[in-house]
Amino acid sequence: MISDRLEKLVEEMVDKGVHFDDAVREFEKRFIACVLGSNSGSLTKTAETLGIHRNTLTRKMEEYKIKKRA
Repeated sequence: MISDRLEKLVEEMVDKGVHFDDAVREFEKRFIACVLGSNSGSLTKTAETLGIHRNTLTRKMEEYKIKKRA
């Protein structure tokens, strides 16, 4: 189950001393990149799927250095 896998990952990160901000940034970066890929690079569809404004998505992509892939 996904919650069990997530729980184990969180425990591992805590044990290794990963800071909260770093964990959140890494999760957000990977989540955005995955959704962007599943939407064939469409920023509009990705923003809709994530439930955020397209400008917010663009800002986060710049912040995390996520490249748009077609």
